[in-house]
Amino acid sequence: MIRQAKGKTPRRPPPRKPASNQKDPVGVYCRVRPLGVEDEECCIEVISSTTIQLHAPEGFRTNRNGEYKETQYSFKKVFGVSVSQMELFEYVAKPLVDDLIHGKNGLLFTYGVTGSGKTFTMTGSPGQGGLLPRSLDMIFNSIGPYQAKRYVFKTDDKNGMEVQSEVDALLERQRRENNLPVPKTPSSRQKLDPEIADMIKPEEAYKADGVDEDSSYSIFVSYIEIYNNYIYDLLEETQEDAIKPKWNGGGTPVRQNTEFIPPQSKILREDQNHNMYVAGCMEVEVKSAEEAFQVFWRGQKKRKVANTRLNRESSRSHSVFIIKLAQAPLDADGDNILQDKNQVTVSQLCLVDLAGSERTGRTGAEGTRIREAGNINQSLLNLRTCIEILRENQMCGTNRMVPYRDSKVTHLFKNYFDGEGKVKMVVCVNPKADDYEETLLVMRFAEMTQEVEVARPVDRPICGFTPGRRHRNQAFKEELSRKLEERGGPIDRDVPTVINHLVHSLPPLPSCELTDPHDDITLPRLIEALQNRHRIRQMMTEEFNKAANTMKSMLQDLDSNLIAKDNFIHEQNGKLGEKDKIIQANKEEIERLEKRARMQEHKIDILQKTTKIYEGDKRSLQHELETREQRLQRELSEKRRMEQRMHGVVSDTQHKWEKECERRVNAMQLEMQNKLWVKDEKLKQLKAIVTESKTPGRPDPPPRQTQPQPRQMQTQTQPQPQPKRPSREERLPAKRSASPSPLPTTTPVRPLHRRSRSAGGEKWVDHKPASSLDLGTVLQPVVPNAIQVSAPNEKALSKCDRYVLTHQEVASDGEIQTKLIKGEVIKTRGGGQAVQFTDIETLRQELTTIPSRKRKSSEGAPANGNQSDGAWTDVETRCSMAMEMRAGSNMAPGFEHHGITKRRKP
Repeated sequence: MIRQAKGKTPRRPPPRKPASNQKDPVGVYCRVRPLGVEDEECCIEVISSTTIQLHAPEGFRTNRNGEYKETQYSFKKVFGVSVSQMELFEYVAKPLVDDLIHGKNGLLFTYGVTGSGKTFTMTGSPGQGGLLPRSLDMIFNSIGPYQAKRYVFKTDDKNGMEVQSEVDALLERQRRENNLPVPKTPSSRQKLDPEIADMIKPEEAYKADGVDEDSSYSIFVSYIEIYNNYIYDLLEETQEDAIKPKWNGGGTPVRQNTEFIPPQSKILREDQNHNMYVAGCMEVEVKSAEEAFQVFWRGQKKRKVANTRLNRESSRSHSVFIIKLAQAPLDADGDNILQDKNQVTVSQLCLVDLAGSERTGRTGAEGTRIREAGNINQSLLNLRTCIEILRENQMCGTNRMVPYRDSKVTHLFKNYFDGEGKVKMVVCVNPKADDYEETLLVMRFAEMTQEVEVARPVDRPICGFTPGRRHRNQAFKEELSRKLEERGGPIDRDVPTVINHLVHSLPPLPSCELTDPHDDITLPRLIEALQNRHRIRQMMTEEFNKAANTMKSMLQDLDSNLIAKDNFIHEQNGKLGEKDKIIQANKEEIERLEKRARMQEHKIDILQKTTKIYEGDKRSLQHELETREQRLQRELSEKRRMEQRMHGVVSDTQHKWEKECERRVNAMQLEMQNKLWVKDEKLKQLKAIVTESKTPGRPDPPPRQTQPQPRQMQTQTQPQPQPKRPSREERLPAKRSASPSPLPTTTPVRPLHRRSRSAGGEKWVDHKPASSLDLGTVLQPVVPNAIQVSAPNEKALSKCDRYVLTHQEVASDGEIQTKLIKGEVIKTRGGGQAVQFTDIETLRQELTTIPSRKRKSSEGAPANGNQSDGAWTDVETRCSMAMEMRAGSNMAPGFEHHGITKRRKP
């Protein structure tokens, strides 16, 4: 046994999105109610046709220290106290009615505090009809000649519309009229309620332009109210008030023979086009404005109103009057409605009268009235919340979910804010000072609502039939009637009339009275007349047969033409169906491509945002990298400078210690040489003493000439008595002078020249400044093969290999010492010369005395200590100056020297 495959649930079609990208803001209008007689202070002033200004009452300025200031609010148009109902309808509701007739939806609701005139604006009064009766009057004035017969359009239970033939419509009408439980539709011929009679004057009637004459129309109305966030049908037939049932002692409602059946609240559903509708709501087909308004007034009497402190008849619920217009095109002949459900266009106009917001402290409500006021204020708060979130999503680009389902009012009309039709709001305000705070909140909400944009509804598709079909069909019928009337009279006459016409068309009969039996004239005359009438009748019969045959041939030709046209129409319909399929496929492809394009644009936006983020990160990282590179370069340069500095410090320390070691070695050598010299002198003195003791009469030999130490000159004089060792204060020079000290003796001494250690085969530049002094010492430096200059020049340096500078300065003891600064002349890369100093010689003069021939010994010295060693034994005196130099220093052509005065031993 083969089991049948289980079918899958078909996927729900996605919600329709408006094909038009154009958007229109919500039209917000303001109407100011006239002040009553008891009202004294006005807080609203109309500045212009689009602006009003709110003034804070005196009490609020006094109590709140001037917190409330004068504020101005702008609207699309402001209607003052003198504006009539007709002018208000022309600006506000007339465009919505035009859109309704052309197949577009519309929503119009009044908003304001309680007692501001919302119900009067919507309904009006006798002689001053409001927006609702004027809208109905304009609709029927526009489509009156083109209305379909009753029950040709039939509503289903899913917010759709079906079309049926006139025969089925007639059967439907008979069934409904014979079915007693079904309420009978009120006829327009019935007498109107005096409360709604003469709502509109004949001269104030409006009519829409551009009505499609090739379509048939039908109007359906429904009336609901939203009470305590529950939906009730006001057109449903009930015997008692559903909100206030009768209760017995047991707590159950009293029902006697099922006469009292309270109405159930209705629920909201979504149709196949994702439009919201009230399921089970009664929709009444009306054929005139009076009949439609009679239906409205029947439901208006059931609306919940109550007497409060602020309003004698305050609306306790939100009322919604829905006008639904169904239209379908005529067939190709322009005679009957096209029997195609897909060609039926349904548009609706919702007229909403919102209950007024109120404060229970002012209304004095108690019990049920408090609960009603709370539900009213909560539903209005949900409406404000939805408008605010819509505005935020549109202005800020966010995608917050709009809480339509929090309230029945917003849930029912969410399709209008999603682009299913135009939305307009009339803000009604009361200028009295007591309503200032509530009016201020209403103004803020209206100002916010104007910033919300709604997608513009698209035009309905155009039918493919030839326009003007109805007019041509009527002209054809009139012409056919005229021709038939010419040939045999009008087609609507009865048979006796036709026969009488034919009889009168025959020739009259002669007199048939016989007075004589032998009369031979009357009968032959009668026979001749009858024969003539028979002949005329035969001719008329033949002519009628000819006309009938001609008519038959014409009808056959018309039938053949009609069949050919039907075949052609069928073929064209097939081609149109194929084209429609191609168009539908193209639309689906376009929608798919648009969806893909939107997805790609969304991805591009995401990628652009990501790229911007990455570019910002890249710039920040590059900036950080550059900062770190700069820091690294600074650290490297600092490291190199530190290395160079440390290398210089190490090299300087190394050279310093090398010089220090060399100095110490030289000092030790000099000290040892001095010690040896002292020993030699002692030995010589001892030898002289021994020799003197052997030859007592021999004079003392002259003192022995000693050779000068390297880098030191001594000036010899005649033997003098051993001077006393000068004290520290006496050794300090009184005043330094650049002039040489005077010789201690008057005997002239021939100066002896000493050959310089630098004398060789090289050629020297001997640089002696003009300020140099001749000291007149025994030993003088001599530089052979030298060019003497007082200032160095490039010409002299280019001819020589060595360079010596004679420099004089005052020593620490006040004497003048001479320094010979030597260097090598080096040729530079640019063709010049540079001098690198390599050696320094220091020449100084000293005053020497001849030591005594007696042995100097510490034994037997007098106690007073007047005896002192001679200057020749004072090694520290003779070696008190040490010299350092740097050969081949990198600091060329500079030089460095250190004069160290050794500390004397105590």
